[in-house]
Amino acid sequence: MFIAKAYAQAGEIAGEVAAMPTGASPMDAFWYNMGLVLVLVVLFYVLLIMPQQKRFKQHAKMLSELEKGDKVITGGGFVATIDKIINDREVVLDLGHGTKVTALRSTISGKNDPRLNDNKADKTDKADKTNKADKADKKKAK
Repeated sequence: MFIAKAYAQAGEIAGEVAAMPTGASPMDAFWYNMGLVLVLVVLFYVLLIMPQQKRFKQHAKMLSELEKGDKVITGGGFVATIDKIINDREVVLDLGHGTKVTALRSTISGKNDPRLNDNKADKTDKADKTNKADKADKKKAK
């Protein structure tokens, strides 16, 4: 502040009056800050809230479309087949070997998940492919 006054006095002595730069008014600063807050709120909504709402809708749709015989995975990690639908809130799950449990629909986290497929067939296919690849490499080496 003192330096700006010194430059102003020096200009007056020389016969020139230098214009003092004016800062933004308090209202301009307020609206600028409010604009930044608004931008942050919009980004927060678009990046966090909208995708979460989309996931909730997909999960609710999946739960409403559950049918007897669907393979599902529960929130606890149990892989089961729906044996019976009791009501809108509960289903009977067959865990295998005659073990049946009653679970809430909301605890079912997914159905038709690739992790639910039998891995035995995949392992034998991979083993066959590696054996064929090894044989082909041996033939090329000869």
